Amino acid sequence: MADVTDAAFRQIILQCGKPDILYTEFVSCDGLCSQGRERLTKDLIFTESEHPIVAQFFGSKPENFYQCAKSAKKLGFDGVDINMGCPDRKMVKQGAGIGLCKTPELAREIIQATKEGAGDIPVSVKTRLGLYAVDLTWIRSLLDAKIPALIVHGRTMKEMSKVPAHWDIIGEVAKMAKDTGTLIVGNGDIMSRQEGIERAQQYGITGIMVGRGIFHNPWFFNPNVNPEEISVADRLALLLKHTLLFKQLWGDTKSFDLMKKFYKVYVSGWDGAKDLRIQLMNVKNEQQVREIIERYVDNQM
Repeated sequence: MADVTDAAFRQIILQCGKPDILYTEFVSCDGLCSQGRERLTKDLIFTESEHPIVAQFFGSKPENFYQCAKSAKKLGFDGVDINMGCPDRKMVKQGAGIGLCKTPELAREIIQATKEGAGDIPVSVKTRLGLYAVDLTWIRSLLDAKIPALIVHGRTMKEMSKVPAHWDIIGEVAKMAKDTGTLIVGNGDIMSRQEGIERAQQYGITGIMVGRGIFHNPWFFNPNVNPEEISVADRLALLLKHTLLFKQLWGDTKSFDLMKKFYKVYVSGWDGAKDLRIQLMNVKNEQQVREIIERYVDNQM
């Protein structure tokens, strides 16, 4: 998730409950193969505690995927994921993301080039069910590419996130993949760890990828924690830790406003949360966040 699952956020998630596999936010292959590569390469930083971790790329040029996969292997990633599912219209227009659904031959070329660049680390693909309607021929073309894993978001591009994910169709994909050697991972509307386990069992898939669910609950992967029982003080301590880590990692290279999308995650569900959230949405830097949080906690004690 762009500007969400960066290194700072992943470190926070690890402190709350570690998932089986972590993915980077997606990074442009074209950008990494251009003069802007130095800035974008920082989006691929990770710590040893994050293993296993997969580098996620998007683009439409096989030769750039080859180079980026080679770099991912050299950097020590445990796998490479090709994003063929992003529904952003600008990306689709350039033939990337789910736009590759229009050119399945090119999609397979990209997969092959990525495999060659990645060497002995596995290559997976994340996609949607189609552009304007469910297109299982698209899914079949990806399965024919002999990838180790296919992550299926259970909606089309047109549907965005406006309708419930079609888990019944994800189940159909799992049946299509039987005996192909490709593991199927489902994605869409999973809001708790237990729900993810139940969906995997119900639809015969290998695993679950979580997007928005983790964005709403940093403790998602910890089976021993009920997020509703986390104290306000502990939530705010995590918010401040996340803010300081973001600043430490990115300095002035990323807008501080990017942090504000997380404040609703931490500051909700109790009397007075809205007023505190409004204050935090108006801050300019991490020092102001610290002052507001410390003052709020002192007044509540």
